[in-house]
Amino acid sequence: MSNINIKPLGARVLLEEVAVETRTASGIIIPDAAQEKPSKATIVAVGNGTPSEKIEVKVGDTVLYAKFAGTKIKEDGSDFIIINQSDILAIV
Repeated sequence: MSNINIKPLGARVLLEEVAVETRTASGIIIPDAAQEKPSKATIVAVGNGTPSEKIEVKVGDTVLYAKFAGTKIKEDGSDFIIINQSDILAIV
């Protein structure tokens, strides 16, 4: 996990994307244009929640999130996403 100084506010969560496979099981290289956006990530930081929405996830959880959710951030060579907790679909 990265050491980053970004603290999400409210019911938002900071995610670090899990690396996408660039080869298939049989060794075929998948070009960038054919790769899907990953929807699996690890939680790096969480906000404090709001009176109407408490935080249900914790740092270190691996989650699945909605495909087009959040705002992308690139920091120290890593890709991060800030999303609303409601955009998290499941804890893996």
